[in-house]
This record gives sequence, structure tokens and C-alpha cells, in this order.
Amino acid sequence: MIVCSCNALSDHDVRHAVNTTHDSLHNAKQIYDRLGCNAECGRCARTIKTIIDEAYSERALACQADCPHRRIADDAQDEPKVAPPSPNFPGFAR
Repeated sequence: MIVCSCNALSDHDVRHAVNTTHDSLHNAKQIYDRLGCNAECGRCARTIKTIIDEAYSERALACQADCPHRRIADDAQDEPKVAPPSPNFPGFAR
């Protein structure tokens, strides 16, 4: 499927770029750079990011738990969770 009509990039092109580089690719600009093209309208950026995340998740499933690909995929999915301060916590302002 074509995901970037400006540069005629397919989802296969994006997955191939992610899977054949030793660098971590995290956004559309890095994919464009890797594939030797430039962003034009930018409408594909969100779709490209989704494909990147899916590709890393697929790679992570194939890797062992201590593999760097697994850590990249886990980091992309995990948001830091911070508990709200407790009213009983010293320094809590009311």
C-alpha cells in the first residue's frame, strides 16, 4: 500500500528501511533520509510512525528479552507513569 504519494513510498519500503538499518529510526524524517527523499506535504508522517512502531514490535517478538530491538519497542510503548502526590506526603501543598 502506498503511504506517501508525494514520494511513492509503500508500507513495504518503510518496513524494509527499519529492518535493514543498524540505526534506530523513530520518525518520518529519518525514514525519508534513509530512503533518499524529502518530506513534501507531511500527511503520511503519522502513518509512517505507526508502521515504524509495528516493525519494531515485530522485531522485538523475534528477539530475546535482552535484545536492543526489544528495548526500543518497549520504550516506544511505555509511557512513564508517575503517581500523583499523596496528601500525606511531606511537602504536599494544599
